[in-house]
Amino acid sequence: MNLAYRDIRHNLGRFLLTCVGLGLLLGVVLAMIGIYRGLVVDALTIARAPGVDLWVVEANTRGPFAEASRIPGDIREAIARIADVAAAGSITYQTVEAEHQGKKLRLYVIGYELTRPGGPPEVTEGREIARSHYEIVADRTTGLLLGDRIQLGRSTFTVVGLTRHQVNSGGDPAVYITLPDAQKLQFDLAPPAARVQLARGSSGASRDTVNAVVARLHPNASPDAVAEMVRRWKHLAAITQEAQESILTRSLVDRARRQIGLFTSLLLVVSAVIIALIIYTMTMEKLKQIATLKLIGAPNRTIIGMIVQQALALGFIGFAVGAALIVNIKDYFPRRVVLEADSVVVLGLIVFAVCLLSSGLGVRAALRVDPATALGG
Repeated sequence: MNLAYRDIRHNLGRFLLTCVGLGLLLGVVLAMIGIYRGLVVDALTIARAPGVDLWVVEANTRGPFAEASRIPGDIREAIARIADVAAAGSITYQTVEAEHQGKKLRLYVIGYELTRPGGPPEVTEGREIARSHYEIVADRTTGLLLGDRIQLGRSTFTVVGLTRHQVNSGGDPAVYITLPDAQKLQFDLAPPAARVQLARGSSGASRDTVNAVVARLHPNASPDAVAEMVRRWKHLAAITQEAQESILTRSLVDRARRQIGLFTSLLLVVSAVIIALIIYTMTMEKLKQIATLKLIGAPNRTIIGMIVQQALALGFIGFAVGAALIVNIKDYFPRRVVLEADSVVVLGLIVFAVCLLSSGLGVRAALRVDPATALGG
């Protein structure tokens, strides 16, 4: 006879309701783990999109993502002539706000050269940009559809392709346009400002400016050796892809990443305390029944097994409810939630350990019950 099963069946409604409540809490824990992973993935998405090995930026800066960087566009030709460089391309990054169908869109605009590194890694619908002006490839999260027209600056662009999961570290969806259009959008002055510059005898900054030059190296080339060669030019800085990713994860999103990690740890501690209190309360409610079992000769291992089985059932049913909930609603979160199998397995093992530890209070209370209590009124 399984005493744990019979006790759960006797109070099935309350037990299931408790499992659902615990499942909601564990679902929040799993969501926070997914948000933590998603934050790191989002931070690295744009940096990994070009599929390059080297970033050439302004001297004494750490690249276009961590701080401002502006270099002449013709630097690309010098980088392309380095022996170990297979291909090089100029690229710009900027955040703009646009209006589409009466809604404000915050976009991360990436300008690249059509035949060189820097474009979208994959176009899932439509086609890549074919014309040198006024075509755009947008991420699906922008809400734009093929054929839509959107105004950026003083130019109107037509959506010719859609990509997915292309967002910056702040969660803003990325759109890709050609480098000339991006330079016009980023560096051209508004007409009033241009007139002021002309009146002062200055035509403003040159439009042939980019935020970085990205380079793809030959298979056997050393990124560190090429980077050191570029640094000798003094007016440039070179960052390998590995170093760029380290800057993004350890600097740009480090504080948010640590905060989410701390909050997740606190939720796990709260979950452990709640499971312990639930098991202890369930045990205290049936002390007389436990005393009766002792009186008729039931061994301690039977009583311990009942309490531990109830704790494990509570934990795993709650975990299953929370996991099912998050898996079904994760796509509705405003930021990406990345649920990987290892994260789910690790959390399941943590729940298992927490249930075993939390059942200790109930076991301790059950073992201290005097069998004579069963004879009381």
